[in-house]
Amino acid sequence: MKVITSRVVGGTIQVGAELEEGTPVAILSAGEEGFHLTPEEETELESALESIREGSYVDGHALLAEIKALRRP
Repeated sequence: MKVITSRVVGGTIQVGAELEEGTPVAILSAGEEGFHLTPEEETELESALESIREGSYVDGHALLAEIKALRRP
């Protein structure tokens, strides 16, 4: 996995790295203010993404269902 930053130019994402055709990517828009990760935060993010790829995560729908169940009297 690589963390790559880029910019949108003319409505398309301009990536400053060579990626193999068919490489899956995830895009997180930082908004107007941008975002900055410390080296520790980047390491934590990469670790979390690896856990997700290995199937170790809680599905968002399951989490919401669990929260709703806890709120019921």
